[in-house]
Amino acid sequence: MAQDAQYAHAAITGGNLPGAERALERETRAGSREPEVLLNLAAVYAMTDRTDAARSLYTRVLAADDASLVLSSDRIASAHDVARAGLRRLSGTPTQQLTAR
Repeated sequence: MAQDAQYAHAAITGGNLPGAERALERETRAGSREPEVLLNLAAVYAMTDRTDAARSLYTRVLAADDASLVLSSDRIASAHDVARAGLRRLSGTPTQQLTAR
């Protein structure tokens, strides 16, 4: 399953949103509740104008225990911080697009 998540990250950064979405949805159907999977799928939904679906996933991340993530820029961030930034972006407040790898 981790291979799907790695592929999804590469697909997002390469602009292959349909491929990323398929890999991430496969992960969630298999039962993954990993914040990296949920946040990346939320980002794909947000980038493809499915704000309700994105909001639902960001909210799921916030309802779970927080976790540290390695972002694509090799920075460490809180899953909750990334989810809150995603929700702000959906509300129209400009923030930097973040994806977890």
